[in-house]
Amino acid sequence: MLVEIKDKIVSTEVFSEAFVCDLSKCHGACCIEGDGGAPLKEKEVSLIEENLNKIKPFMNKKGSDTIAHNGFFYLDENDEPATQLVNKKECAFVYFDKDSKNAMCSIETAYKAGEIPFNKPISCHLYPIRTKDFNEFTAINYERWDICSAACSLGSSLKIPVFKFLKEPLVRAYGQEFYQEMEKVSEELNKS
Repeated sequence: MLVEIKDKIVSTEVFSEAFVCDLSKCHGACCIEGDGGAPLKEKEVSLIEENLNKIKPFMNKKGSDTIAHNGFFYLDENDEPATQLVNKKECAFVYFDKDSKNAMCSIETAYKAGEIPFNKPISCHLYPIRTKDFNEFTAINYERWDICSAACSLGSSLKIPVFKFLKEPLVRAYGQEFYQEMEKVSEELNKS
């Protein structure tokens, strides 16, 4: 089922499904699995390009070498920019924490360290929500991926729906007013 909020068409799974990332179980697999890099907005390409030298100190050698040879993004099959991959696997911006268990984002780490003025790509920040822009509207959908089963379990045990877990990136992407509308829709859906 779908609901319309302003110029967005939102899957009701965003309200009904539970989700809370559980890095201790998945170890950041979404950053190293899959068939492509993280989708980038044109503005994000510019921001990364302008700040790449401030991000590089947080990257691992494989990622830095890949970017030096291939650039930090490529155009996917739809001619949309996506983050470059190391050996067609992990995102070039991935580094591993001190225990070498968890994939971490060097862009996000640079942001949290106050080195750059923007967080990781919005496509990563919004995950497991995937968006698609059309001429008159944006589609907002929940994406199921088996590597996130621990996040679904944790979300269920904590009773936290996808949209509540993703409040920060939803506000970042669409504003506080849009998020407040989502809360109202959730209340209505829970009544029915």
